[in-house]
Amino acid sequence: MARRRGNRGDLPMTADINVTSLVDVAFTLLVVFIIIAPALQGGIEIQIPEADVAPITSVDDPLIVTLNAEGRVWVEDVPMDIEEFQSAFAGLLAAAPREVVYLKSDANARVEDLYQVMGIINAAGIAPSLVAEEWAN
Repeated sequence: MARRRGNRGDLPMTADINVTSLVDVAFTLLVVFIIIAPALQGGIEIQIPEADVAPITSVDDPLIVTLNAEGRVWVEDVPMDIEEFQSAFAGLLAAAPREVVYLKSDANARVEDLYQVMGIINAAGIAPSLVAEEWAN
């Protein structure tokens, strides 16, 4: 049997790699991560007031206390009302001592609630640091 070798009518052999499908998959994953990333940040959704503030520095293990507009308090991600917070906060600090407490308050929260939460934290021996957004000038 005769074999054909390299006739001029044959197509030349190319060593190209088709990366179109690889690029499609990469862009699809990028879009998925862009959509999902904000949902993974977690935390309590509040409207933080704007002020002329310095950025938060890196702290080993801060405790984050959040107060929303309805007067509900969260210690990290655990919700409670102000009375529960008052009875539980000293015990929380005794169980897991922290040096820094960040207090995030909704811009529409009642001032009385904010002062009460600040007083509870202060009575436990820690001066709370208020969290605010930097002004967008």
